[in-house]
Amino acid sequence: MKILAAGVACAAAFGIALAQETTTTTTTDPVTGTTTSATTTTTGTITAYTPDSDYFTFRTSPDVAPVRYYYTRDTTILDPEGHTVAWSAIRPDMPATVYYTNEGDRVVVRKVVLSQPAAVYEKRETTTTTTKP
Repeated sequence: MKILAAGVACAAAFGIALAQETTTTTTTDPVTGTTTSATTTTTGTITAYTPDSDYFTFRTSPDVAPVRYYYTRDTTILDPEGHTVAWSAIRPDMPATVYYTNEGDRVVVRKVVLSQPAAVYEKRETTTTTTKP
């Protein structure tokens, strides 16, 4: 039974490893000169994010150097259930799937799907004033 369970786990890990990166083909129309590029998907870990910048760094595996992934106002951040979350939900070392396109020498992110629920806590401060008559 243990051997069977180990085999299933190995098969699942192999399937996930193969599904981590999708490649696409970029085509150029010879008549109009228009270049068409489909969205590419990759899975990895967000290594750094600074709120006042226009990019975050993302690593597809531990033995690969992080790469800058640029985002725009149209970039969407989703939790594992598909709900939109704020950029403040992103933390370093957070696993995610990134949907992006290459625009020139930049990797522009269209959508980020977090692999684990975002643990964002809202800090509320209440002040109570008591007056005696």
